[in-house]
Amino acid sequence: MPRIPHPAAILRRATLAVALASTMAFGAVTLTGPAQAAEPSISHRVAGNVVVAWNRTLLTLVQTTGAQPATIQPTRDFAIMSAAVYDAVDAIDPDHPQYLLHLKARRGASQTAAAAQAAHDVLVAMFPSFADTLDQQLAADLDAVKSNRARDGGSRVGARAAAELLQIRAHDGSAATPPTYVSTGAPGDFRATPPGFAAPVFTHWSAVTPFILRSGSQFRPPPPAALSSRAYAAAINEVKSVGQDTSTSRTAEQTTIGNFWSAPIQNYWNAIAEEVAVAHHDDIDETARTFALLDVGLGDATIAMYDAKYTYRLWRPITAIRLADTDGNPLTTSDPTWTPLSTTPADPSYPGAHSTLSAAAATVLTSLYGSHVPFTVTSPTLPGVTRAFENFNAAASEAGLSRIYAGVHTRLDHRAGLALGVRVGRNTLDSPLGDDRR
Repeated sequence: MPRIPHPAAILRRATLAVALASTMAFGAVTLTGPAQAAEPSISHRVAGNVVVAWNRTLLTLVQTTGAQPATIQPTRDFAIMSAAVYDAVDAIDPDHPQYLLHLKARRGASQTAAAAQAAHDVLVAMFPSFADTLDQQLAADLDAVKSNRARDGGSRVGARAAAELLQIRAHDGSAATPPTYVSTGAPGDFRATPPGFAAPVFTHWSAVTPFILRSGSQFRPPPPAALSSRAYAAAINEVKSVGQDTSTSRTAEQTTIGNFWSAPIQNYWNAIAEEVAVAHHDDIDETARTFALLDVGLGDATIAMYDAKYTYRLWRPITAIRLADTDGNPLTTSDPTWTPLSTTPADPSYPGAHSTLSAAAATVLTSLYGSHVPFTVTSPTLPGVTRAFENFNAAASEAGLSRIYAGVHTRLDHRAGLALGVRVGRNTLDSPLGDDRR
């Protein structure tokens, strides 16, 4: 007699299906230029690349409200899954050093089965309420492997990779209770921002064990410019002018840019990497390595960024502008009613997340694919609009600048974030994981 799914399982399945439909449009990337003409449809591309398919599933899950505790940074999910997939795949065809593990697979084991099993097991551990849906995706992937021996060999090494990496990360500090943030109230010190005055988030993340960095502080940027300096005044006055909700000095394109990049930045970069890998006909080996480098880099960039944010505790532009009469700088003037184009995130300003993570991603992807990869990106926050870029660095720069136009960061945050992200990206590439890069 067939098993009847529990109603809660049916609801979770339906929720994920709806989210997946919307995710197909998230940050969707279309390669432009000669590579585009020879490509089959998106659905065929994704179906033919098991690594991309599972990455897209995770991209869906991290956008599903309530799927995971809000205290878990999604870049950790991507890093662990991608590392497990990479080590499982590389155990079958060891043409690069593994990330952390020393696995050996049975001769003839299937890389498809290994990648699918590793991804599945990591995601079930992280999103247990979606196990039924994830089980279905795994079953379909394993059914596509016709040889029982190849399927079983791949599944076995994939399960080991997931189990061992999950065990390694089990006590990495991510599950710690975030310490309560208390502002000193002094000029320059971050405090909760309107309109919601939400409590600062991820106050524990700087203490999370990095993936490759020695510590979150390894590349900590220098302190931001003093509140009394000309550099600080210039940065505040710029965002005061172009970042206000009713700004008349911000151009129409800058407004578009400010709204376009307002979703979590790691999601854009994973979507970009998905389509670039597929358009370049990367095999499972190459795709697994791309996502391991990208997502381990993004994971470390997030830890390093929060280390700097909560070390320097710099107030956000909305506070700096409204309380400019307290900063001791004669070049700034207060505007108690100033409001940014976008809602201010609940964490300190320096350095910027979009700039840090984008620079890390661009550094990794440029090393893998080169400095001329034209593509266009779409956004879930601005449906129907696309942005075209000639290379990864151009997209990273625009993503960082978008936060100035949105009124939530200054150019000081942007520059520090770019520098930090580049250093983290290079560190990722200089690790054993980055050996023999394409």
